[in-house]
This record gives sequence, C-alpha cells and structure tokens, in this order.
Amino acid sequence: MSHKYDYLFKLLIIGESGVGKTCLLLRFTDDSFTANHLTTIGIDFKIKIINLENKLIKLQIWDTAGQERFRTITKTYYKGAHGIILTYDVTDQNSFKNIRNWIKQIEANAQTNVCKVLVGNKCDKPDRVVTEEEGKKLAEDFSMSFFETSAKTNQNVNEVFNFLTQEILKANEGKTQQMGDKLKKDDKKEKKGGCCK
Repeated sequence: MSHKYDYLFKLLIIGESGVGKTCLLLRFTDDSFTANHLTTIGIDFKIKIINLENKLIKLQIWDTAGQERFRTITKTYYKGAHGIILTYDVTDQNSFKNIRNWIKQIEANAQTNVCKVLVGNKCDKPDRVVTEEEGKKLAEDFSMSFFETSAKTNQNVNEVFNFLTQEILKANEGKTQQMGDKLKKDDKKEKKGGCCK
C-alpha cells in the first residue's frame, strides 16, 4: 500500500469530558462504537487517509482530554492545527455552556484562521436538553458550521470530518494559489533585471 498523500492536515476534537470525542474519532477512523470506554488521559491520536476532490488527504486527528487538569497539556496541541471540532453532548447543558470557554482556548492558542465546526453529539438519545436551534445559534454567533451527530448510529460522523477537511482544503488551496501568484510575480521581476536577457 502506498503511503503517499497530497496534504497532511492536523485536526483536534475538543470539548468537556464525556461528550463522546473518542467515540466520534473511533467511529470515523475504525467504524466502531463502544459505549463503555476509558476516559482519555492527556492526548491520543489516530490517522486516516481520505480521498476528497481527487486528492489524498492524510488526517492526523487528535483526541484531547476534557478534564480541567489536562488543559495545560492540550494547549500545546492547538499549535499547527488546521481544523478543530468543538463537541458538546446534547443531553448535557453544562457541556454546551462550556463551548464558549473552549472557544476562548482556541482564540488564545490556535492560529487565527483555523477552521472550526460545532458538533452536538449523542443526538440519538431521547433525553436531550440542548435543542438543535440552540446549537445552530451558538455556531452562528461564532461563524462556525453546525452538525448534530451520533457516534452510536453513525449519523453525520463522516459528514463532519469531510466537511471540515473540505473547508481546510479550500483555505489551503487559496494560500497555495496566492503563493503561486507571488512566485510568478517574483519570477517576472527577476527576468526584468539582471544582465542576461
């Protein structure tokens, strides 16, 4: 199997402990779901290569611990992140309210142009306390796209990762185009000057 790829993007999944970050990651990378798993200690990551717009994209997806005691560790992982999935549990009002704190973490530690998406997880559960409208409104307030997901039923899981990757790809191709244009301009400047014509 070839290990060549066109792009390498680093993604982070952040949110409070117990919102289903690891479940989303495992559903996307391994197409598996476990209701009972150990809490993430510090940081873990998985790799998945996807084909999007005829490009092979290697995703390095970091699963971060939600507990307060690990916040200082996770801060360093914001550096160089291309995309961030902010996750809350639709059955846990506190996890939803704390999204604003996670956004502050992003603003303090990540690149200003990092792509973000808001995810309301566990939408398969009947005991929801956060409405879809509330999620959409919060996403709008911070200029993010919004998805409701269920790692258990696999609802919208691939869609979230593919959407975020596509957004990063668009942003990245814009930079590549600008860089290409700049190189062409520099090349023309060089040709104008100098002794050899």
